Amino acid sequence: MTFRIAINGYGRIGRCFLRALHESPLREKLAVVAINEPADIESMAYLTRFDSTHGCFPGTVEVRDEHLLIDGAAISVSHATSPNEVDWKGLDIDLMIEASGRYKYRHQLEAFLAAGCPRLLLSHPGHGVEDVDRTIVFGMNHESLTGTERVVSAASCTTNAIVPILAMLDEAFGIDHAILTTLHSVMNDQPLIDGYHHTDLRMTRSAMQSMIPADTGLARGVTRLLPALAERIEAKAIRIPVPNVSAIDSVLTLKQSATSADINALFRRAASDVAFPHLSYSDAPHASIDFNHSRHSAIVDGSQTRMSGDRLANLLVWFDNEWGFSNRMLDVAAFWARRIA
Repeated sequence: MTFRIAINGYGRIGRCFLRALHESPLREKLAVVAINEPADIESMAYLTRFDSTHGCFPGTVEVRDEHLLIDGAAISVSHATSPNEVDWKGLDIDLMIEASGRYKYRHQLEAFLAAGCPRLLLSHPGHGVEDVDRTIVFGMNHESLTGTERVVSAASCTTNAIVPILAMLDEAFGIDHAILTTLHSVMNDQPLIDGYHHTDLRMTRSAMQSMIPADTGLARGVTRLLPALAERIEAKAIRIPVPNVSAIDSVLTLKQSATSADINALFRRAASDVAFPHLSYSDAPHASIDFNHSRHSAIVDGSQTRMSGDRLANLLVWFDNEWGFSNRMLDVAAFWARRIA
């Protein structure tokens, strides 16, 4: 039986989720049957067909009677701006992907449940631990899903990238303290030229002319998944003027002595282990564009591993913040479907 999925919010992650499913063998088991997006359907079809970052859609996209037809399969489209404006129950869906980013509190999310959505998978963290039933980083704790959950978060692209790395380092060498700096590609909440649209004055500045410090909840997200590291992780973020692919520059004090070769050997082994299919390792001389459209959660760049003394480590981890994360959401949805079944 096909697991029926709706998408609420058809922006970067919503469209990437649909594309990722189209390119995955999981399309035999999962199907997007409904999309709710305030934009008009012709614009939705156009941005599905043509994507400046990930290229042209590898299939057919048509519009017919308020439906998107993807390779002939009909997807019902609505344009509501609140949860109760859509007959989710009538759509007979099994799961809704909440990709608008607008709903983070439990009372907001329960409005979808009350309107007929049986389950929600968020493309962002809940505001607090109590706002979701479970936060999942696929490959780390997805086995904890029971199938009884109603609201699950797939965490964030940065959390999916760094949590497995920190867990491996902590197990191998112990982590005393760490500072994580995310070098993140531009996002839709930034203007192309200076404008008055944000309360954070740094975020009123032109996205393509500056590197811009930005707020991040990464430290909080890490310790939700790795509570043993609470009070020992700090994080900051800088938006950089590239359209896609991000990196995390990690500075860590280790509890045990290590060399750059020791750390690289750890991740080289992990990347070749079938138990870690979403981790990759390379020591080639890379630029960020090399990882555009990468399905991996994280790629450790061994050429950039450094040690100062025998306990102060510096690592660089690349990730496609759109495509890698959308594929992890797809993995969570598929595993959750198996648990429900």
